[in-house]
Amino acid sequence: MENHENAPSFQLLVLITNPKLADKATRIFRRSTLPVQYRLNAEGTASSEVMDMLGLGSIDKCILMSTVPRALGDAMLLKLRAELHLGAVNSGIAFTISLTGLNKQLMRMLTKTDEENTTHNIRKGGNIMTDTKYALIVATVNIGFSGDVMDAARAAGASGGTVIHSRWIGNQEAAVSWGLSMQEEKEIVLILSDTEKKVEIMSAISEKCGMRSEAKGIVLSLPIDAVTGL
Repeated sequence: MENHENAPSFQLLVLITNPKLADKATRIFRRSTLPVQYRLNAEGTASSEVMDMLGLGSIDKCILMSTVPRALGDAMLLKLRAELHLGAVNSGIAFTISLTGLNKQLMRMLTKTDEENTTHNIRKGGNIMTDTKYALIVATVNIGFSGDVMDAARAAGASGGTVIHSRWIGNQEAAVSWGLSMQEEKEIVLILSDTEKKVEIMSAISEKCGMRSEAKGIVLSLPIDAVTGL
């Protein structure tokens, strides 16, 4: 039996920004020798006024994701904030989410990255909000219903979100046996919310776009470890 008591912990680092800054962020990720990186194209959903306030001015968005050792999480957030000027108009937002499991090969790669990086002791320095009481709400709905999701979320206190276009790969036969009609094309809506508003926002989305609606929505939330750019 393996002993996981002293095993290192890891986070998912997520950056939502415009395409131009995403190119620069990609170079930052590479310089930091992070072994796993993903880039997704997305769309902003907030009104122009709210998007400008949050520094998310363009509707065209990119989402960059990388798995990092927890000891490097704050240092990477600081680096992204400094080099991308997160928090300024038309910049973006970055946050970390705790991960509960990784395969052995990825864990070895990330542990080596942590040992080789000498900046991992950098902490928040007034620019990173840790234990922020924020949550990431994730709503998956049929194509064309992301607007309905955001209408319900805004009515419950959300300011804006990001939409990713995706494809459902579940078991169609199993879905039919449960009386569900599942479209292959899906939209994933990401909403960063105060934890205090989370339940109200999720309930509003479920009521309007839940599994019993045409949207066939599924809603979940993830706790945010730290965030910068707000």
